[in-house]
Amino acid sequence: MSPRRICVVTGSRAEYGLLRWLMEEIREDARLALQVVATGMHLAPEFGLTVRDIEQDGFTVARRVEMLLSSDTPAGITKSVGLGTIGFAQAFEELAPDIVVVLGDRFEILAAAQAAMLARIPLAHLHGGELSEGAVDDAIRHAITKMAHLHFVAAPTYRQRVIQMGESPERVFDFGAPGLDAIERLPLLERAALEESLGFKLGARNFLITYHPVTLGERPSSEGLRALFAALDDFPGVRLIFTRPNADSEGRALIALLDAWVEGNRERAAVFTSLGQLRYLSLLREVDAMIGNSSSGLTEAPALKRPSVNIGDRQKGRLRAASVIDCGEDAASIRAAISRALSPEFRAQAASATPVYGQGNASRRIRETLADVDLASLTQKHFHDFPHLP
Repeated sequence: MSPRRICVVTGSRAEYGLLRWLMEEIREDARLALQVVATGMHLAPEFGLTVRDIEQDGFTVARRVEMLLSSDTPAGITKSVGLGTIGFAQAFEELAPDIVVVLGDRFEILAAAQAAMLARIPLAHLHGGELSEGAVDDAIRHAITKMAHLHFVAAPTYRQRVIQMGESPERVFDFGAPGLDAIERLPLLERAALEESLGFKLGARNFLITYHPVTLGERPSSEGLRALFAALDDFPGVRLIFTRPNADSEGRALIALLDAWVEGNRERAAVFTSLGQLRYLSLLREVDAMIGNSSSGLTEAPALKRPSVNIGDRQKGRLRAASVIDCGEDAASIRAAISRALSPEFRAQAASATPVYGQGNASRRIRETLADVDLASLTQKHFHDFPHLP
């Protein structure tokens, strides 16, 4: 019997970090044949051309779907989705996968999901059922859920929510967050090796910072980033490591603002387009707090027992460990949250916090399901009515 062809689509550095260990599991299983399709920011030099990271990890990229326009206006992003749908239609026709695997909620993944659905290819979706009410990604995630045939969620609450959306319970699996597998599998860099790799000297105190556009916010995201800068000015002795934001609406404007601020604070700040998973997790283990509005502050930071300051509404609705501090997007609120994160009491609380996204080993369990599931009727979906609803 020929191996079952599993096509994994990845469009960004962060998403690849979550998918990598599942890709490893698929590649090493004789029952499966891995197909990798790279798209979006992976193929853009301004975002680090991170398709090279995929190849350096030993994966063969079967197809590259170019779709990212240089414009990050709503119209530009919409056109990018259209280009992506065309590109994925061709890629899937040529690769003929048995299952397409996607993760999350970005517009690149929406394009892939649409193409798979119309080609009647079974779609497996990771990290459904979550909420991020401050971003358009929230609606994209739920749309992909309704297009998908298999669901791998990260917590019991999310499984319940996917079922509530009409998905059959026997197709919704709570295996936890696959990104946590890397914490168990990667030999993280020690401080000296990390500093050498970064070309940046860490200090007595350090922050890791990622601030993405708030695509459903009431005010420009640049105002929130400026407020963050103002708050950081009150911690002059702290070393600051920034990662650049994603290719969302306002993303390029935030990158320009961030680069200019870092240039004016070069004695204590550095910015990276992409750290890669090894350096990112190694750095997260070393810092005193993670700050910003990335989902990593709610997933990986708690798993590494690090306090995180979550700014604004971008992650509104997601489950939080006791190591997460929520605050507004004004300088005073951010400043107060950072001070609390640095307090001995909160650091002790973060060190003992229980992770809410599983304990690792999700990738192996997902791989087993992909290998064993019956494909014969997978694309036939039936709406599951929630029994206690009127």
